[in-house]
Amino acid sequence: MATPLKFAALGLDHRHIYGMAEGMIEAGCVFDRFWSYGEPQPYSGFVERFPDVPRAKDRRQILDDPDIALVLIAAAPQDRAALAIEVMQHGKDVMVDKPGCISLAELGAIRDVVKDTGRIWSVNFSERFEVRAVTTATELVRQGRIGSVVQTIGIGPHRLNAPSRPDWFFDNRLYGGILADIASHQIDQFLHFANLQTAEIVHSAIGNFAHPDHPRFEDFGEINLAGGNAQGYIRVDWYTPDALPNWGDGRLFILGTEGTIELRKYVDVQGRVGIDHLFLFNKDTCEYFDCSGAELPYFSNLARDVRERTETACLQSHTFEVSELSLHAQAAAKRRGFLAAGKN
Repeated sequence: MATPLKFAALGLDHRHIYGMAEGMIEAGCVFDRFWSYGEPQPYSGFVERFPDVPRAKDRRQILDDPDIALVLIAAAPQDRAALAIEVMQHGKDVMVDKPGCISLAELGAIRDVVKDTGRIWSVNFSERFEVRAVTTATELVRQGRIGSVVQTIGIGPHRLNAPSRPDWFFDNRLYGGILADIASHQIDQFLHFANLQTAEIVHSAIGNFAHPDHPRFEDFGEINLAGGNAQGYIRVDWYTPDALPNWGDGRLFILGTEGTIELRKYVDVQGRVGIDHLFLFNKDTCEYFDCSGAELPYFSNLARDVRERTETACLQSHTFEVSELSLHAQAAAKRRGFLAAGKN
């Protein structure tokens, strides 16, 4: 039997580290240790979930350990690119929380290091990789159940929980902006389901309509994309109301020439309990799928890629393209609301 792959974590500034680590553990890997700048808000939840994982006194203990093959990075967004570069230069592969970087200059530097080192830079697009309904939707689309994909509509509402957020969360210079951050999920899904290598940003906009006390915060964003015969619309926001029982009613609509798929990823409002709901309509059926038993292949595939130097979890070119498109959309976005009135 092969020795289990060892991984470590650098930075615990976002709760996404929970799912990232749990996914690798479920794939049979060993969580060796972690390091963090201080004890950010997710720290207590992390220690509760992973009580047996020791904390490194210095990140060099992780970087210099030849037995650690993969490093997960969920540090604050402004620190992720530099940490990823440092990790790859030490001969290790990387899984980083999105956004994997917050500027085109950072993305260019990461491309150079990947080319020079041959290491893997994988961004965990969790709204695809950690959602079982997306696994089922991928199978149905590839089976031709809705014909050729004509359009995707991706909606990513989030709950703000402002009192629990760190200062960097409200400064677009530090977190990259709402399109570079959240909308990277929906860009990833558009390219994935339309089977495209690239796309055009036809329109993008950002706004701050409800938070004048945070002038650099963006609480709304939208993008129109086009590629091949497919179009995409994306809406992301920080307006999830308190009455909703989770952080957001994330939805994905996939329109095909012969049918439609709708995903209610996290909640079926006033309907079925649980998560991972999928509805398919075509000329033959009007069908509901409970996707709670579907697999999440990203993590086991990434472990195999680390061992065998393959690209089964996600093509490196795709990760680069999603990151670049989201950064271009952010840079070109029309400014609305309180953003339009200022220069932030």
